[in-house]
Amino acid sequence: MAIQINITKKENNAIFYNKEGHKETFLNYLCNINVANMGNDKKPLLGMTLAEIKSSVAEIGMPAFTAKQIADWIYCKRVQSISEMTNISLKNREILEQHFVTGFSEPVEAMRSIDGTTKYLYKVTNGHFVEAVYIPDGERATLCVSSQVGCKMNCLFCMTGKQRYTANLTTNEIVNQIFALPEFEKLTNIVFMGMGEPCDNLDNLLRGIEILTADYATAWSPHRLTVSSVGVRKGLKRLLDSGDYHIAISLHHPDPKSRSELMPAERGYSITEIIQLLKEYDFSHQRRLTFEYIVFKGVNDSNMHARRLLKLLDGLDCRINLIRYHAIPEVPLEGVDNESMTRFRDYLTANGIFTTIRASRGEDIFAACGMLSTAKQNQQKETN
Repeated sequence: MAIQINITKKENNAIFYNKEGHKETFLNYLCNINVANMGNDKKPLLGMTLAEIKSSVAEIGMPAFTAKQIADWIYCKRVQSISEMTNISLKNREILEQHFVTGFSEPVEAMRSIDGTTKYLYKVTNGHFVEAVYIPDGERATLCVSSQVGCKMNCLFCMTGKQRYTANLTTNEIVNQIFALPEFEKLTNIVFMGMGEPCDNLDNLLRGIEILTADYATAWSPHRLTVSSVGVRKGLKRLLDSGDYHIAISLHHPDPKSRSELMPAERGYSITEIIQLLKEYDFSHQRRLTFEYIVFKGVNDSNMHARRLLKLLDGLDCRINLIRYHAIPEVPLEGVDNESMTRFRDYLTANGIFTTIRASRGEDIFAACGMLSTAKQNQQKETN
């Protein structure tokens, strides 16, 4: 916006008439513009590690001990405004407010199932949306968290893959799904199995995991966290080396060629190579390795497929989680009936691999991951 300036003195405090028609010194005007611009670039505190908070407060001249106080207010007390951080001096709170916001963003929409499952929609960068799913189950309450807008893996059976990849979520956008959750206090477990491939956004994911497990934040055991992957080898190895979180591998077919038809990522990240990598790690104690296996009618549900699964996973201390298929539009795949699921499970368990059937939850809402965000995105395009 152009502003006409009427200079009355040739010095730094020259007077001009601002856009409201009021007199103002040029120096004050520049300062006000600077403050306004900073407001547009304020950084979210939610999503910063303690080390990042320490570095940030040092840059604005605040004492180092305030970093721990800030982390406590954000992660333990989950305050919504900097003004609530009452053990930080008023002067330092004012300085903080010039540069930062707390960074909490409430879900914009929720869909609740009759079984208690709730799918939350969060707005993220550039007007996009991601989903997080809250799943209560007796004393256990799990949250399924997204890591990307869309996904590069383009699995045939996945609605998120149909969106294509748009962006990595920031650490703020990942942990906000957790800390801004209305049921946060009830959570017992986190699974990074939502939209996107976690190992394709590993830097931001690992910062989020650090926050969840660190003493300065929630101090969760890593065994309350599960990270899923199609098997992005480099990222998976780094993940395996970084902590004792549970690992879930999206398998879905024991034959590499047939798997590649369902999951194009197989062409770049061979499941046989991934299994060789996994054999280098110890899963015999508390750390758990699970293979996720969606059962498709006539595609991967026969005794032959079960035998190949046993051969493929031989030598690994692992379990298999069978998943019912939630149909998505324009995909020629069908799920199987309960009898077929049970027969497949019993065959695998009887032959040495502990196998479970994941209970279907939220079938009366947008059950398949990515469907609610896709619907919201399409609705927004129609509105615009």
